[in-house]
Amino acid sequence: MKVIKNSKLTKFLLIAAVVLSSSYTYAQEDMEMEAEEEVSNWTLSGTVDAYFRTNFNGLNKIEYDADGDPIAGPQAPASSFANAPGFALGMANVILGYEGSKVGFVADLVFGPRGEEAVFNSIGSSNIVNQLYVYYNVNDALTLTLGNWNTYLGYEVISPAANFNYSTSYMFSYGPFSHTGLKADFSFDDNWTGMLAIMNPTDFTEFNPYGKYSFGGQLGYSNASGSAFLNLLYGEQSPVSDDATFQIDLTTGWDLSDAFYLGFNTTYQDTDGFGFYGAAIYPQIQTSDSFAIGLRAEYFKELEDGGPVYGADVEALDFTLTGSYTVGNLIIKPELRLDSISEDAFLDSDLNMNDNLSSFLIAAIYAF
Repeated sequence: MKVIKNSKLTKFLLIAAVVLSSSYTYAQEDMEMEAEEEVSNWTLSGTVDAYFRTNFNGLNKIEYDADGDPIAGPQAPASSFANAPGFALGMANVILGYEGSKVGFVADLVFGPRGEEAVFNSIGSSNIVNQLYVYYNVNDALTLTLGNWNTYLGYEVISPAANFNYSTSYMFSYGPFSHTGLKADFSFDDNWTGMLAIMNPTDFTEFNPYGKYSFGGQLGYSNASGSAFLNLLYGEQSPVSDDATFQIDLTTGWDLSDAFYLGFNTTYQDTDGFGFYGAAIYPQIQTSDSFAIGLRAEYFKELEDGGPVYGADVEALDFTLTGSYTVGNLIIKPELRLDSISEDAFLDSDLNMNDNLSSFLIAAIYAF
């Protein structure tokens, strides 16, 4: 049989095969890149922490009378978190997030004593929800957020991995923890930012039980060396009073050298004469790649008409020295703390009242 060879047809078929093969390869690569990009938009992070704490000059256990009834308990500063005696639990924190080009969400769940304290005004299933919000990037200069987010006021936060000190300050403990509402974040340029918000009463994260609202604002400046934020809160917080709470807060921190950082926080809160003001400095020195040491020196004063901690017109000083040693994802924090109050506030082991309390703790935090 005679075979007729058509070189033009053969070349055409070969070129078509190559083009089709290349198109398939490019399409497959595009699909793989899109899948990888979609996966990279999802994040999963969190912490697990536990600690040991003891007092040097204060009661460390429950004392009972002759009838077996408790008459006194372990002593601790009247600040939030890390106040239990002996070996104790912090919390497990799991944060799931999705960050798209225009929209995203954060679901931040907490389990354990620290988490329960942080969401104390939530009820039902929401008492494990630390943050739950969705956001929409309207453009490069404006982001809208709806839901529940941790407070923008103050220097310290709920997460033990995000704070240098493991225990917390008085100013943080008696300011807001969380807000539920709608906020708008503004980016004015590479350095200046702003925020405006309308929110439920402070720490009522699940819903608004009173039909009253608070207003928040923030002006921020940041550069490669640090940042500063001026924060405002105003609104009625109580169902039985029309008195509004006003709080103004300045939070700032700067790298003064490669090894030395200095933070500062000052705040004033007033609800018709009931409230507090204070200031704290946070110097920190990085001694090596794995170890740093830092101090919190805080002055806290309750207002003359009343305060939320020890009483009207009472002053408190808090000096907390913390080491931070990092091994992989594990952070170990030994901490010495001295609280001095302007009136007797603590029981010693003989059940005598003292105006000061010295304590030690060591915490282990695993962050992922």
